[in-house]
Amino acid sequence: MSAPDQTPPVSLAVTSLNEEMRLGKCLASVRGLVREIVVVDSGSTDGTVAVAEGAGARVIRQEWLGHSAQKQVALDACTQSWVLILDCDEELSEGLRESVSKFFQSGDAEWFHGCRFNRRVRFLGRWITHGDWYPDAKLRLVRRDKASMGGNAAHDTVLVEGAVKHLDGDLLHDSYPTIQSYLNKIGPFADEFVQRQQQLGKRWSLTANLLRPLWRFIRAYFFRLGLLDGFPGFWIAYATAFSVFVRYSRGYEEEVRAKDES
Repeated sequence: MSAPDQTPPVSLAVTSLNEEMRLGKCLASVRGLVREIVVVDSGSTDGTVAVAEGAGARVIRQEWLGHSAQKQVALDACTQSWVLILDCDEELSEGLRESVSKFFQSGDAEWFHGCRFNRRVRFLGRWITHGDWYPDAKLRLVRRDKASMGGNAAHDTVLVEGAVKHLDGDLLHDSYPTIQSYLNKIGPFADEFVQRQQQLGKRWSLTANLLRPLWRFIRAYFFRLGLLDGFPGFWIAYATAFSVFVRYSRGYEEEVRAKDES
């Protein structure tokens, strides 16, 4: 008789599009921690699918539905009782791998329905450990029958019913390989912000447009010690403040446009 599988009852759920260069590290970081890998691909034209299949993943081809809906497809396709939800540009640190293993070995999985852990971002050649970007706690390990995806087409949120435990160790995130990659997201995030404001019936405010960006810089750089991350810490605080300024300014732009069209 063969020995029972000691791998935790976990599926890995990933969504992908042209992530040949980063997917391999993501999948390698969970080797020995998951029994199943599910990759939902939205039409990659590079070697992403080959990388996934080479790692033993089950690849599902699905046209892009938006961040939340696409990840729900991946979540629904998983068969294990627990699901680890990652992006292609994320990987588990060794410390987090150990924490996940201990979570199942200790029996804590019987008492909790989810786990969150801090996400650490690499930017401008260093790991960011202060400011608005750290700690960035994310709920990513969940009981499949208690979890669902929330959020919208631009942002996704993992939802779970029941108690959640915080695990030690960091989820490593390499989402901004260049300054331009960050700047490219300011516009879409601003559009999403304006839509939320309109749905809530909130109007543009000059006071908010001027003071909220200033507060975001002060909070990130001084109160949350972004200054300890050197120039990257300053850049993040300044760029975050600018992105907030753009979001509120887009509200003004939309009100002017609506007035011109009326």
